[in-house]
This record gives sequence, structure tokens and C-alpha cells, in this order.
Amino acid sequence: MKSAPLAGWLAQAGLRNMPLEELVDGFGRRLNEIGLKVERLFVGMNTLHPMIRARSLIWDAAEGVNQHFEIAHSEIDSTEIQSSPFAVMLLDGVSERRRRVDGTDDLAGIPVFEELRAAGMTEWIGWVQSFGELSLRVGSPAEAEHSERLGLVFSASTGRPNGFCHGDLTLLREVLPVFALAVKATSMRGIGHGLLAAYLGNDPASRVLSGTVLRGEVMSVEAVVFFTDLRGFTSLADTMPGRELIAMLDDYFTCMVQPVVAHEGEVLKFMGDGMLAAFAVILDDHAEVCAAALAAAEEVLARVDALNEERRNAGKPATALDISLHIGRVLYGNVGSDTRLDFTVIGPAVNEASRIEALCEPLGQALLMSQAFAEAATASRDRLVSLGRHRLRGVREDTELFGLAGTPPMSS
Repeated sequence: MKSAPLAGWLAQAGLRNMPLEELVDGFGRRLNEIGLKVERLFVGMNTLHPMIRARSLIWDAAEGVNQHFEIAHSEIDSTEIQSSPFAVMLLDGVSERRRRVDGTDDLAGIPVFEELRAAGMTEWIGWVQSFGELSLRVGSPAEAEHSERLGLVFSASTGRPNGFCHGDLTLLREVLPVFALAVKATSMRGIGHGLLAAYLGNDPASRVLSGTVLRGEVMSVEAVVFFTDLRGFTSLADTMPGRELIAMLDDYFTCMVQPVVAHEGEVLKFMGDGMLAAFAVILDDHAEVCAAALAAAEEVLARVDALNEERRNAGKPATALDISLHIGRVLYGNVGSDTRLDFTVIGPAVNEASRIEALCEPLGQALLMSQAFAEAATASRDRLVSLGRHRLRGVREDTELFGLAGTPPMSS
């Protein structure tokens, strides 16, 4: 069997950033076309995502890529992961291992081998391929926790009665580095986007990766500005241990972020104990965007109420959340110095949203909306009630503010 044509195809696939599923499917089919009977491939890669430790997929000859998996950081010590044959290989510093799965070898304690035997497989061979940052031998837990760990795990299984022959192994060993390089090439953009999105937001990440990176490169857009702040957080921060404080913040931010994202808003930044998000107005759909932002705000507050009840029942400190909604034109893009940029929104509308939020506590409201928002929110207007005209700090003229109808004033 000649490996050169397959290696050439893999190189071209990597250069074209072929989607991973298409790359693995093409690789599996071509292995079989040249006579290497492979019935199942497993491909797994580490990520740099703060929530997801690794992603993997399974290909089989009958259905192609038919299973996808994501492993959270918290799941890395689970029995399922630790019983993987790759866990043993990483612990032992082994880059290649063959196992008969048709009864010749002892399969106790490794469920995947028992699954392969039940499916009629005879042999499994697995590799761990470093991307440069991955140490094959993992030492202490602290070392594993703080290392980059970027690399590929790959396995091939066959149902051929005698397993893989010498020629099969020779070809696989020749093309595996090229396959790993192609996977790395096509996956690094996804890893980069996931990492950027975790810190910048999905839309800013896409724009940065597409080349919107020049300082001062901004565009004017109309958007609903969604501004939040935890009430009384400063006093809590003075009395709570650091780790408890961070865990508390994470819980409250989870309440804030998920509804905003679910309603197609963009979380732009966390500011201490507050959050700035935006809902872009596209094609003059003011009423729909305002309704989405309002629905997100209500869901956020409901989640915070449930979290507060849970924390109080557990004897933990709890706090209220204030939200303001305002609509106007903002500048969206890169702002900062020549060495450090931020992808965010700026402008008077952002400042006014911040000033409106500061009036939530004095007015006894968890949610305040500007006059501009109330005028644009035609689909939700009957749910809003005027709270009178008020002076915003730094704004020359008084402005009318609105709350939700039927919402009782909050105690401070």
C-alpha cells in the first residue's frame, strides 16, 4: 500500500481548513479504499476553552461520523474518562499501544474494549500525538492542571480475523503525523474562536479572527444596551473569603449570561460585579429586539431570585441585581492602546444605561428602562409603567424612566 497519495490528500485538507468531520470521514474512507480494513476511528483533542477540557468524535465505516463528545474540566477525573485506554497511555508516557479485543487479551476494567468486542472488532490500536505543548508523561496533578496539554489521541479498530497486518501498521504510522497535522490545522481556528469567544463574546471573536483588529476600527450600530450591577456587593466583598467571593460571582454571572445569550444578545464584558451586554438592532426590528432584551432581563431576575433563595436556605449571603435597558447608537469595535485592545461598545447610550442602573436602588426597582427604550418597545409597551422624570448624572435634561407594570417596589 502506498501512503504518499493519502498523505498528499491530508496535507491539502489541512491547508484548506477542511471541517474536522469531513476530514475524518475522508480519511476513514480512503484507508478502506486502499485496502486497510478500518471499521471504527476515534479522534480526540484537547482545547483551551475555560469550560471544555476536550472534544472527540467517532467514525465508523457504515455511518461516517456519528457521535460527538465534549468533556468538561470537572469530568476529567470521572470513572468513564479514567477507564479510557488513553488515560493509561498518558500516565505511562506511551505514544502507541495495540490491544486484541477478540478475547486474546484481558479487557477487564476498560469498557470501550468490551464494547468493541461486542461489535465484532478483533484489534484496536491507539496513538497519542503531541502538538508540541503536550507532555506524554503526566506527573503530579498540579503539573497536569497547569500544562497546556494540546495534542491528539487517535485509535483505529478492525474486524479483520487476524487484526492489523504489518503493512497496515506501517502505513498508519506513516500517515498518522500528517493526519495529526491536518487535524491541528483545521482545529486551531475553532480552538482560537472558542477561546476568544469565552473572553470577548461570539460576535467579537468572529470579527477579530476575520481581521477586525486595527485600533480605532469601529462601526456605528443601533443596539439595546443591557447593563447590570449587583446591589451591595462591595460590602460583601469586604467580609467574604476570596474563593467564596469568586464562586458567588460565578453563580450570579451564570444567571445573567445564559438568558442574554439565549435571546441572541452579546455579552461584551464583566465589570467587577456588573455586566455589559448588547442586542443589535438589525433591519429596524426595534420592537422584536426590545422584546428579546426585556424577556432576557425578566429571566435573569427570576434566576437571581431562585439563586438567592437557594443561598439563603444554605446560610450563604445573597444580594439583589439591578438591570437597566436603554436603546441608542453605539460605537462597536476596537478601543485601547497600541499594546492592549478591548472589543466593546462605547458612546453616550452606554453611559446613560449606567446612569439609569444607578437609580434602581433609589427608586426601589430591580429593572429600569429608558424613555427611548419604552418608545421603541412597541410590542411590549402595555407592560411598561412610567416612574416619572428623573435627572441622570452627567445628562443635562431630565428623562422619563419606566418599570414593569405590576412589579412592587423593592426594599433597599
